[in-house]
Amino acid sequence: MNVMGDKATLFETGRFVQPSGEEPTRDEAAEEARHLIQAEAGDVESMSVLGAMLLRRGDLDGAEPRLRAATAAGDRAAANNLGVLLHQRGYPEEAAGWWRIAAVAGSAAAAHALGRHHRERGDEPAAEYWLRQSAEQGHALGAYALADLLEHRGDTDAGQWMRAAAERGHREAAYRLARALDRKTAVNEGETGADNGVDTEPAAPAANVGVAGTAGTVAGAAEAAEAEQWYRQAAARGHRRAALHLGAILERRGRLKEAGRWYLTSAKDGEARAACALGFLLRDAGDTESAAVWWLRAAQDGDGNAANALGALHAERGETQTAERWYRAAMDAGDDNGAYNLALLCVEQGRTAQAEQWYRRAAYAGHREAANALAVLLLQVGDTSGAEPWFSKAAEAGSVDAAFNLGILYAGRGEDRVALRCYERAAAAGHTEAALQVGIARLREGDEATAERHLRCAAGGGSAEAAYRLAAVLDARRPAVSEHELGESSLNVKTECEEWYERAATQGHRRAQVRVGMLAAARGDVVEAARWYRTAAEAGSRNGAFNLGLLLAREGSEPEAAVWWERAADAGHGRAALRLALVYARRGELAVGQRWADRAVALGPAEVTERAGRLRDALREELSA
Repeated sequence: MNVMGDKATLFETGRFVQPSGEEPTRDEAAEEARHLIQAEAGDVESMSVLGAMLLRRGDLDGAEPRLRAATAAGDRAAANNLGVLLHQRGYPEEAAGWWRIAAVAGSAAAAHALGRHHRERGDEPAAEYWLRQSAEQGHALGAYALADLLEHRGDTDAGQWMRAAAERGHREAAYRLARALDRKTAVNEGETGADNGVDTEPAAPAANVGVAGTAGTVAGAAEAAEAEQWYRQAAARGHRRAALHLGAILERRGRLKEAGRWYLTSAKDGEARAACALGFLLRDAGDTESAAVWWLRAAQDGDGNAANALGALHAERGETQTAERWYRAAMDAGDDNGAYNLALLCVEQGRTAQAEQWYRRAAYAGHREAANALAVLLLQVGDTSGAEPWFSKAAEAGSVDAAFNLGILYAGRGEDRVALRCYERAAAAGHTEAALQVGIARLREGDEATAERHLRCAAGGGSAEAAYRLAAVLDARRPAVSEHELGESSLNVKTECEEWYERAATQGHRRAQVRVGMLAAARGDVVEAARWYRTAAEAGSRNGAFNLGLLLAREGSEPEAAVWWERAADAGHGRAALRLALVYARRGELAVGQRWADRAVALGPAEVTERAGRLRDALREELSA
């Protein structure tokens, strides 16, 4: 009788039973009629079950006399349900009295209801006593309520009861247990801040170094796996935030189809963040129209991120007014990115004053990239003193670009040591150009080892200048090889320095292109050398043009060589001017040769000036003879 009565109690909704609003089915009506006959005949169990059935349906007037009669006959389930009924009628103290009777008689459901009653009235000791009675009897709701109470007090026992509730199928407990494991993973692995944007608690793993870091990573992986299982359990029971988090976990792993299914499940249940995330998945898959549908749904539910996404979508289409409206909606939803995006829109339209206004709004709200952009804007209009504090604020908030820009600002003032500290800060966070500047500074100081380390970072990050300078450092270490101007050597294998030169050259670095050509020529690969010289020359390199001329002259194409030497000489290359003077002298065009000799004297360097001077004097004498 007790088991049947307890099962007829609550539908796992605590003591707040809601009317179903539905007529009973034929089978339910038959069951109800059977219990009515037996209740009228004095059967206590039927009285209790009939009262519970009427209570579920919301028929409080019909349920109350049945429950009171069964309670008077000693049925604890009826006493519990009578308490539920009285609570719904607005008599909480009388309800608590009946719950106490049922709880003392061993009803776990009544103990849970009584514990919640005491907690609502601020009597935490009594609440804990009754909730513990319920939890220890295996009641999932009691275990969850006890865990919630203990967690609120900071009691370490909260975790075991949350786990107990989760293991008994309580979906909110499963979700909260997963979130706790996420937080523990973040703490163990040294992570601070938010996870993937789904909630405010930290969850994304971060690698540490050393033995402790390895151990933390292993422990974190186990906790992350367990968290996923609890998310799955809660999501499978219809918990929409658990479905959202599960989707985010799967998306990070690249399991996009499964992630999309859970996002869809969560979004259909009304989770705006899931609708937004689903929109991004669809956009990345190329389905912009479907993405816009979900973003619209999320934005209408107050999701600022989705409003920003819609704004960006309309901005890409050139629909600036619609884009601005959505950016404003994002701001109204409390998303500072809305102000930042509005500023970017204004910049594109040349509305500098409005852009500054929106940058300031976002920057004052703590948006670090807005602070950096505001500083850049102020710098562009010559307000250096106004720009500096915003660069500083953005850098302190973690903006790598701001730290680099601050370095540029100090370098422009001649404060090289302060600038270097800023560059080092940005370089440590992975800023490629900052690493290049640190490498250059360390080279000037003679600290080649530190310079090489930073140049490698910058070159690996895609900096052509860093690749060239790194190659030059490595090149300088190579043993000297006796070569004439375009001479050949026994070097048939490309060295590391040549590989870095080539990387820079393929990125369009003209000096690297010239150097690759020289190395190819030294190997005797004339075709490769000519290709790189020509590439550099056509990009405006005077050294490339000069060397290409040398190569062509050696191959017997002096007229074409003269064309490239003339281009180099016009760009200020003294040796090219000297070569032209010699060419024209040999041809007998003495006046033209003298003119190029004069140019070579002016351009230098000293060795060229001396030789060109002698040639010029000789040509002058020949012309005057």
